[in-house]
Amino acid sequence: METKKLTAESTLICQEGIGLILSRWWALTAAVENEWGGRDSRGKANILYSDVISFFTDTKRAEPLYIDDLENILHEGLLSLNTDVDDGSIEEVAEKLMIMHEECLEGNYQSVEKLRTTNPPPVAHVRPSTEEDEDDDNEEGDSMDAETNMMVDVPNSHSSLNPVSMPTDEPRPNQAAEAADGWVVVSSRRNKGRRN
Repeated sequence: METKKLTAESTLICQEGIGLILSRWWALTAAVENEWGGRDSRGKANILYSDVISFFTDTKRAEPLYIDDLENILHEGLLSLNTDVDDGSIEEVAEKLMIMHEECLEGNYQSVEKLRTTNPPPVAHVRPSTEEDEDDDNEEGDSMDAETNMMVDVPNSHSSLNPVSMPTDEPRPNQAAEAADGWVVVSSRRNKGRRN
């Protein structure tokens, strides 16, 4: 049985789609932005991107593409960034990539076009984990003692208030506003009384 190959046009569009899908994967973007893989985290993410493209465009491949192989590539890529997820996102990303590849093989670029027109989800925020956050047992013993435990807060809202995660020039709320719990934020005295 001969497997279908991407045309030159569909290869370029498929590569763009791979980039769009990977750039919207919160686990990968959080690992790169927070440099969990070290200073070369962006380079490691680019290697993952290249590995995924090679998976789909290898002209010497005789056997069909299996989603398990793609999931292994994605998992290894995250591990190179010192990131391990068990939230099902690896499987979800792999499925999206496989579906998009199948569509590109048929000359159907709707999924890539949809990715082009939709805004990326908000960026994940990272905070140190606390003992209450950890609900699984550490079976690896002392191997985790030297590592920093981090939790990732993934925004629930998929609104596009600031789609490129750039600072905005929106007015800030009053610094002395009273919070819901009764506390008042007091501004610094450092610049009071000084006028330029």
